[in-house]
Amino acid sequence: MLHDTLVKQTLIYEGKAKKIWSTEYPDLYISEFKDDLTAFNGEKKSSEVGKGALNNEISTELFKYLNEKGIATHFVEMIDANNMLHKKAEVIYIEVIVRNIATGSLSKNLGIADKTVLPFTLVEFDYKNDELGDPKLNDQHCLLLDLVKDTSELDYIRYMARRINTILSEFYAKLDIKVVDFKLEFGRDSDDNIILIDELSPDNFRLWDAKTDEKLDKDRFRQGLGGLTEAYKMVLDRIKNRDK
Repeated sequence: MLHDTLVKQTLIYEGKAKKIWSTEYPDLYISEFKDDLTAFNGEKKSSEVGKGALNNEISTELFKYLNEKGIATHFVEMIDANNMLHKKAEVIYIEVIVRNIATGSLSKNLGIADKTVLPFTLVEFDYKNDELGDPKLNDQHCLLLDLVKDTSELDYIRYMARRINTILSEFYAKLDIKVVDFKLEFGRDSDDNIILIDELSPDNFRLWDAKTDEKLDKDRFRQGLGGLTEAYKMVLDRIKNRDK
């Protein structure tokens, strides 16, 4: 495998959940998944042993599945328990929020009852900027901040977000899991193509058991429910056993 010859070189970026390292290949980076947990813009912090490895493996499974479905992503291969090899990408500083069921901030800010199934998939943009608290963006904000070249790129990002939502909602439905909402990030590869990046884990997906509505995501940490790694492991086990 390619990763057998790679070593981490320079720490490019350290975020709440991952460290990004350069390699001897200029177009390949390594993401190191951390066990750290944060919520409420970093106001609540903790860690759980094994959380990073679970997120790495879940993300690997989902990136591979999306690649099979024709979605362009940065994923190359899983290196080991906590490390993933992926393409270098120029980050587009827009967090793309996709919502199928009202909960969390949507219910709080707009008064939509918790657990209301939305009449259509809602796609929102947040500014990826921790210092500002990741504020909401509209199309004009995105252009004003030079986050994209033109509105056609925003249209493409929305299209891709909805397509990914359809693919993963159908995928998880077969595992008796509801995709409530999730966050995506996109970037530009070396050919200036917009591709899916970051991770696809229960840290940035709200996932509920389809029969019980039990939370299988980071809300277990946000709401002090406990059992986070157990919930993440349940998600991974269902993914890995989906064809059995």
